[in-house]
Amino acid sequence: MLRTIEISMVILILAVAFIAATFFAVLPSPKQISSPNLRQLALTTLQVLDVDKSLTEAIFENPTDPAWTDLEIALSASLPPNIVYNLTVYDITKSSGDALTYRKFHSITNSESGLGTDSEASTYLVMSTNVTFAVTPQKISGTLYILNCSDANGWWITGYTSQSLAEDLYNLLSPYFNTTIMVQNTTDLGHILDGTEISSLPYENVTNAVIINTCGEAVPIPSAYADSYPRDSYAEYCYELGKRVNQYNWTWVSIVGYPFFYVSNTIKLASSDNSWGIYGMRMVTAGGLNSFLRGLDVENYPSYSYDGSWITGSPGVVYFSTEAYYYSNYYGIYPSPYQTATRALPSWIQGTYHTTVTASVFNPVSDRYAAATFKHTGTGAFTAIGLTRTPDIRITALSLLMYYHPIIYKSEFTLTAGERPTQRLIVLQLSQQGGS
Repeated sequence: MLRTIEISMVILILAVAFIAATFFAVLPSPKQISSPNLRQLALTTLQVLDVDKSLTEAIFENPTDPAWTDLEIALSASLPPNIVYNLTVYDITKSSGDALTYRKFHSITNSESGLGTDSEASTYLVMSTNVTFAVTPQKISGTLYILNCSDANGWWITGYTSQSLAEDLYNLLSPYFNTTIMVQNTTDLGHILDGTEISSLPYENVTNAVIINTCGEAVPIPSAYADSYPRDSYAEYCYELGKRVNQYNWTWVSIVGYPFFYVSNTIKLASSDNSWGIYGMRMVTAGGLNSFLRGLDVENYPSYSYDGSWITGSPGVVYFSTEAYYYSNYYGIYPSPYQTATRALPSWIQGTYHTTVTASVFNPVSDRYAAATFKHTGTGAFTAIGLTRTPDIRITALSLLMYYHPIIYKSEFTLTAGERPTQRLIVLQLSQQGGS
């Protein structure tokens, strides 16, 4: 009986404690438990409204202009129905000593009672539309040649043609060079290899040029060079390319895969036994890259012997270097910061062929470099991307810009004579209704 009374007393005490705790506990409101990120929502809303400069144009109009009514409608349509807002615009002026003064210009809201203490706000700075924003990159010394040869096919450029890649590379890189030339056929390539300019464009100079091969693992071969070597001995052509890179101080760029694995000329090399069924292509195998590196290092031909050993490796996934993150933001080129490399060059070629890695998009893995530029201690350089197909030409562009690192000059504002730029600060404050 006593035991039963003790148990009953314990149950009673626990029940009273639970009821008291429930009565006095202060529970958070539903909107505090699961609330949207109002600050992020405010900034995103402002950015979306200004994607075509509609927001900028509206806030520089007189407060009685219909553009403000349109802005109210756009805000209501952009925000969830339970969100109230207050948008305030401030004029920014400079006083003596460069101090900034903020003066309220106009505000709009859809709340009659205010937004309360639980509101969040984001700011957005805009410049009047009479201002022109310009970016001027420093020009890299030397001509940019992009191989756009109509009489050559590519390999390991799955999903693309060399011509489409050439066009994209032109759009990405031509602003950084005084002269960019599309090499339209292997005949023109032959002229460049012989040191002859191929256009009447100003600033073209075969010396100190950059040559980008858009054919992937294949390299275009001019007919005259194809006739110079016996069948299946085109590694010697790759050796000559390496010598030209050293002789003219070129930077030769291979955009994907195993460089110089094939040669291509759809007129001269067309037959029934083309490599892998690709019209006008011959397989050189791994000896093409070895021969190129020996030419770059200016080994005398009598001592040169064909070496068909495979030297690239497959480190797998590679990740951006610290420098790549910096230059990716600096130049506004944003490829994926991690890629798959199956044809990365080994570190030991630096000692063997007297080169130094001077720029690398990815951190080395197992002494393998993907998307790196190897500069010869004499003259000439070789940029080998070495990633698996398909090619990402943003990596190619980033590699070159990391090697030459041209300066992006500060943006300048240009105005009509007598006009002054006007800056206004937009503050969008949001609060959530209901759930309190």
